[in-house]
Amino acid sequence: MRLVSLLPSATEIVYALGLGDDLVGVTFECDEPPAARTGKTVVVGGRDTRGMAPAEIDAYVRERFAAGEDLYTLHAGALAALDPELILTQDLCRVCALPSGHVSDALEHLGCRADVLSLDPHSLAEVLGTIEAVGARAGVPDRADRLVADLRARLDAVAAAVAGRPRPRVLVVEWVDPPFTAGHWVPDLVTAAGGEPVAAHPGARSQATTWDALTAAGPDVVVVSPCGFHLDGAAEQARLVAPRFPDAAVWAIDADGIVVRPGPRLVDGVEALAALLHPEVCPPEWRWARATPIQ
Repeated sequence: MRLVSLLPSATEIVYALGLGDDLVGVTFECDEPPAARTGKTVVVGGRDTRGMAPAEIDAYVRERFAAGEDLYTLHAGALAALDPELILTQDLCRVCALPSGHVSDALEHLGCRADVLSLDPHSLAEVLGTIEAVGARAGVPDRADRLVADLRARLDAVAAAVAGRPRPRVLVVEWVDPPFTAGHWVPDLVTAAGGEPVAAHPGARSQATTWDALTAAGPDVVVVSPCGFHLDGAAEQARLVAPRFPDAAVWAIDADGIVVRPGPRLVDGVEALAALLHPEVCPPEWRWARATPIQ
């Protein structure tokens, strides 16, 4: 089956299911596995925001949306030339990827009859469900079942390790200028790791807030996990955030790697969070995941 992925998390799912050779089209942001774009056609482009400050990125996003414009460009001709059978997209977040409606309209205009599967999880459980959905639609349901069973077994191992332990109050900051709280599946990661999420919106969109509101939440641990950034960028921003929380432990984490993209590596994120919240009971292999203490 000729597959096209229009979001990085879907690309990760495809490779985790052993379908990398069937993937013919990706986005400019697909970077996992590292060779995800090698030999693939990039069918979605967008502005490279590396080097921009969080406030500049926020202003750019708001300006585009106010003008009724999207953040991403679908290279429709390139997509049609690939003659895909299955396209993986989403409607969850306009900041993260093209909405599926845009893709369907383009396909209709081009006369392309590809199947379009929209992946829109709001919780950790639903993320696992999207893996099963991709496996079923791509014709490899047994692979998906095995992968999800392995991920659930790892989650069970974390639950057993942290069972009965005190749950620190954990604030996850998904953006720093302006500050945004954690939403969708991110609070589930904290709960699964043995923490109590505060100032969070489980299953709902991340929301803009104020630093006063976040400090008033009284977190024991602050995890800076800015969407769109890996560990280096998160650490740089966490150093600016840390003085606002003098009584809390402050960590930076690889947001794009293990927290904000709804794919298999969210379980890596749960293990990493468990290791930083409960290091005395977590095995060493959980600590390889990309997180670093700031204070």
